[in-house]
Amino acid sequence: MARPEKVRLGEILVQQKLLSEEQLGLALAEQKRSGRKLGRVFIENGYVTEEQIAGALARQLNIPYLNLKFYNINPELVRLLPETQARRFRALVLEDRRGALLVGMSDPTDLFAYDEIARILKQVVELAVVNETEVLAAIDRIYRRTEDITDLARELEQDLGDSSVDFGALASNPGLEEAPIVKLLQSVFDDATQVRASDIHIEPQEGRLHIRFRIDGVLHLQTEADIKIAPSLALRLKLMSDLDISEKRLPQDGRFAVRVKQQRIDVRISTMPTQYGESVVMRLLNQGGTTLRLDAIGMPRPILDKFRAIVQRPNGLVLVTGPTGSGKTTTLYCALAELNSVEKKLITVEDPVEYRLPGINQVQVNDKIDLNFARVLRSALRQDPDIVLVGEMRDQETAQIGLRAAMTGHLVLSTLHTNDAVSTPLRLMDMGVPRYMVGSSLQAVLAQRLVRVICESCTTPYQPSPTEIEWLRLEMGDKVDLARYHHGKGCSHCNGMGYRGRTGVYELLEMTSAVVDAANHPDPGHFLKVASAQMAGATLRRHAVQLVVAGRTTVAEAMRISNQFED
Repeated sequence: MARPEKVRLGEILVQQKLLSEEQLGLALAEQKRSGRKLGRVFIENGYVTEEQIAGALARQLNIPYLNLKFYNINPELVRLLPETQARRFRALVLEDRRGALLVGMSDPTDLFAYDEIARILKQVVELAVVNETEVLAAIDRIYRRTEDITDLARELEQDLGDSSVDFGALASNPGLEEAPIVKLLQSVFDDATQVRASDIHIEPQEGRLHIRFRIDGVLHLQTEADIKIAPSLALRLKLMSDLDISEKRLPQDGRFAVRVKQQRIDVRISTMPTQYGESVVMRLLNQGGTTLRLDAIGMPRPILDKFRAIVQRPNGLVLVTGPTGSGKTTTLYCALAELNSVEKKLITVEDPVEYRLPGINQVQVNDKIDLNFARVLRSALRQDPDIVLVGEMRDQETAQIGLRAAMTGHLVLSTLHTNDAVSTPLRLMDMGVPRYMVGSSLQAVLAQRLVRVICESCTTPYQPSPTEIEWLRLEMGDKVDLARYHHGKGCSHCNGMGYRGRTGVYELLEMTSAVVDAANHPDPGHFLKVASAQMAGATLRRHAVQLVVAGRTTVAEAMRISNQFED
């Protein structure tokens, strides 16, 4: 392929009637003022989309436009171009065409970039146009730090040798940022962020140290290292989170923040003594990339409309239930973000504070100084709040204070660990809350789980197994259509897992007058019958099946989360 010609992007877009002369003039003036790339100015001003720019360049230069979202990228080929150049030129090596390499570039008119790429690859370069956003996302996925992490772990092993090391002196060294321990941790955080991990597990085993990432709710082994680096890793993390470095016999909890690729990541850390050393688990909370909207978490429209109406009520208790890691806190924060306004005072009582929200008074409980949920909640109610969020109803005292607050004109939002919505009012009564308080104060219970979503880049139809067909028939009867089910075959976008991201599965029990009457009935069986009848056709399992039929998740994944709430 010949070297590309130099063309003017603005003129191409005007010629192809995607941009007006007036818009081009305004964009050129803004580019001169801000120094940003012209293409970015067009997109950010809403004149054209990335896809329109890419399509226009492809037509003008007579080269293909490739949508990387549906392109199975070969990581080995991509790595022929070093990461620094790939990021600088927004370029990816996509295909080996026997004597020529196909390279995707977001700006194929950049002649300097073309010459530099051809010089590095030492082969004939053929060009395709790709979206800049998709190129950067692919670079983040493919140039992972797995090899760096393994190499740094080995370097750290060699540094430590067999002799004892004064880790305190290591930690206070002014040149610490160059130490292998810090480089190793930085690489671990970089890699965890690239693969969207929610947790990092550092686990000493017999003779080996395992580092695992939880991605979309499932743990994956990231690397193994020599066990002797475990104490220095634990010590460095304790120093970062202001924990007691001399205490290795008791569990400790803390938090710290790290900056990864211009993003602030809040890290919650928990240490626990185990047979072979201290196990460290870190929960990663991205404060920058969180969109707190109820309509963005996968709630079906009928449940969403009902739930929104309920949380707009001036008083009452609204509970969100499910096991640990089912997204309860995120749902409550989404509700808070929608309720937050200058006219209302919002107070949260949490352990720990997960997301920081502007305009909301957030309090973290501290059991060491007897600042528990019940005590903070009592004080919060003297602060004249309109809405109170209680992180968790852990005991009878907290539950009773929350329900009394709901009876006296406050809207109270909280979570509870139960399997489903219908068992939640009975769980409150088991905790010792009077029956009449549950009936008069509880407005609704939202139960939820998280299911993995099929990777849209490699989704393909498949035939369910006999076990899966039988499970579908139990829920759908004779409506099972064997031609409509999908799974992910695994690709570079999902790291070969077939799933990318998660969405919520929900059910909502509204405390209507019939359900309240049943709650006041002495027979729990009567309440379960009435509540279940009201929710017929709108259960967690039914929502999971709907996602399967819509091609969003697999039968195996729906069965997996359904097993969590089987009786």
